[in-house]
Amino acid sequence: MGGEGEILDIKVDDIKTAAPAFHRESVALAHALARLRQGLSAAGAPWGDDEQGAKFHAAYGPHVERIEGSARILVEGLASIHAGLVDMADKHIDNEDLVRGMFGDDAMDDGK
Repeated sequence: MGGEGEILDIKVDDIKTAAPAFHRESVALAHALARLRQGLSAAGAPWGDDEQGAKFHAAYGPHVERIEGSARILVEGLASIHAGLVDMADKHIDNEDLVRGMFGDDAMDDGK
């Protein structure tokens, strides 16, 4: 059992406090990815159209796509962590209310 006044020892306030950081970082990373894409698009093909430039692009191009794809996955992952933490906090609050409703104040006394 939890501390005084708690049925479960879940720090809901800590979960709620941590959740917004994941949202902020998700948004920040999404903006950084957009700036990267815009910058690369604006740069065009600065390596040139000659044979050496074509070789460079053949090696460089696929890595850019992988980096962008990985960054998108991270953006989505951070956003889902935020949503999961918010949902987890809400469910713990709902669960505590349910347990209190089932057992009343006796659940708060740790069986004393």
